[in-house]
Amino acid sequence: MTTAIPTLNLQPPRRKWTDYFSFCTDHKVIGIQYLVTSFVFFFIGGSFAEVMRTELATPDPDFVSPELYNQLMTLHGTIMIFLWIVPAGAAFANYLIPLMIGAEDMAFPRLNAVAFWLTPPGGVLLISSFFVGAPQAGWTSYPPLSLLSGKWGEEIWILSVLLVGTSSILGAINFVTTILKMRIKDMDLHSMPLFCWAMLATSSLILLSTPVLAAALILLSFDLIAGTSFFNPTGGGDPVVYQHLFWFYSHPAVYIMILPFFGVISEVIPVHARKPIFGYRAIAYSSLAISFLGLIVWAHHMFTSGTPGWLRMFFMATTMLIAVPTGIKIFSWCGTLWGGKISLNTAMLFAIGFLASFLMGGLTGIMVASVPFDIHVHDTYFVVGHFHYVLFGGSALALFSAVYHWFPKMTGRMVNENLGRLHFALMFVGLNLTFMPMHELGLLGMNRRIALYDPQFQSLNQLSTLGAYLLGVSSIPFVINVFWSIFKGEKAGRNPWRALTLEWQTASPPIIENFEEEPVLWSGPYDFGIDSESVDGEESVAEMLAEVGAER
Repeated sequence: MTTAIPTLNLQPPRRKWTDYFSFCTDHKVIGIQYLVTSFVFFFIGGSFAEVMRTELATPDPDFVSPELYNQLMTLHGTIMIFLWIVPAGAAFANYLIPLMIGAEDMAFPRLNAVAFWLTPPGGVLLISSFFVGAPQAGWTSYPPLSLLSGKWGEEIWILSVLLVGTSSILGAINFVTTILKMRIKDMDLHSMPLFCWAMLATSSLILLSTPVLAAALILLSFDLIAGTSFFNPTGGGDPVVYQHLFWFYSHPAVYIMILPFFGVISEVIPVHARKPIFGYRAIAYSSLAISFLGLIVWAHHMFTSGTPGWLRMFFMATTMLIAVPTGIKIFSWCGTLWGGKISLNTAMLFAIGFLASFLMGGLTGIMVASVPFDIHVHDTYFVVGHFHYVLFGGSALALFSAVYHWFPKMTGRMVNENLGRLHFALMFVGLNLTFMPMHELGLLGMNRRIALYDPQFQSLNQLSTLGAYLLGVSSIPFVINVFWSIFKGEKAGRNPWRALTLEWQTASPPIIENFEEEPVLWSGPYDFGIDSESVDGEESVAEMLAEVGAER
């Protein structure tokens, strides 16, 4: 008689699918929860934009009423900023920071979970404002306009933004503490990935500026429901004070939205160009410089608000100065591409597309920093075009680059490159077709935030609407690619890109504790001097280094 010998299951434990719908404290689960939630709101906010562009295809308000147009415009801006781009940056920060620094989790795992679970209620609350009359004052919510439109819709908007703002503050506390205190012993600040530097700069901005917005919204809420007059001019309040408080957060918010994705580009380009990053310390310190300068440029949004001439000059100079650290980054990224063995996969295509589009947005940013020019184009479609080139042509393209780059790490599967390239082509053509004509519309004098316009602007608006439809269609191959690749994609192995940062030293997807043993830090996170062609995607960086150690 023989007895069966039980076999041991040596596979490390992994997360169940139900963990992604629970209060789980694993930073990887929270990162994916953030990412999926942000994309749900992306499709909602994007659908609002499609309705708005359909309305603007003709000069008359014949598709939706002007009141509904104003509501859609308010919610579109709020959703895309507070519920898509900002949470998407937090998604990659949550997922990647512990892996990149060799930690098992975030410094405060429960606080991390709380930060995420504040976001879905904030989004649901915002969209529910339609049932009581959604706000019509725009995402800036300037008084006295915000005090005159639907009171309860405006109040719900305020509560929603307060929830997601609190989420950002809690997340920033976690990111800073984790980066500064939980790196492996061999990793100093100048050997950690540039994405971590970007998140240090971003988190600093969040902690310094978001409480100011919270204070402004609380005072505005008092004006709405308690009859106070902090910003209500009929009671002696000053609406310009609200503008100062709002923009003290909301211009840094531009960098809160873009800095994480500057970090993404600094990770993607060296890997797919097979070259060390050009100017590591210049990129790292320029992130901190942007963080500092971002706090002293807010009033360039207020050149038409009675700002004194001497103060205009100060904010014009600081706004133009912020182009210097940004230009350092672009120069360094181009220097990394120069002479590299560039692989034009989907992640790299989106990264290069980011460089072109963000440069366009940056150049028009220098233009609107100039007082005379800004006064001329203030509140026109030129500003809309500039803003979207920075945030959609910048943040959004870099976000998709991040998705395609780290998708194999998150899922263990490779994406379909043909669908990915189709996604890029449609999105890149669509965004330029949508937002490029807006610059000419603004120079010709078309105001923004209107559903009714002069018929002379119709042809350019129809071109923008066609581009918006193309942007909407570009989401179809992306969604198909994600779901097909999760279930049918080629298995990725732990390091399909032959990258050298620590997250690629563990399994794909990573085990619960991230690493089976403490990861090995190479001399630098971007040293591609190793013969990369001989590296197997299944092989860990530690094993690779052991093989070439004698040659070094």
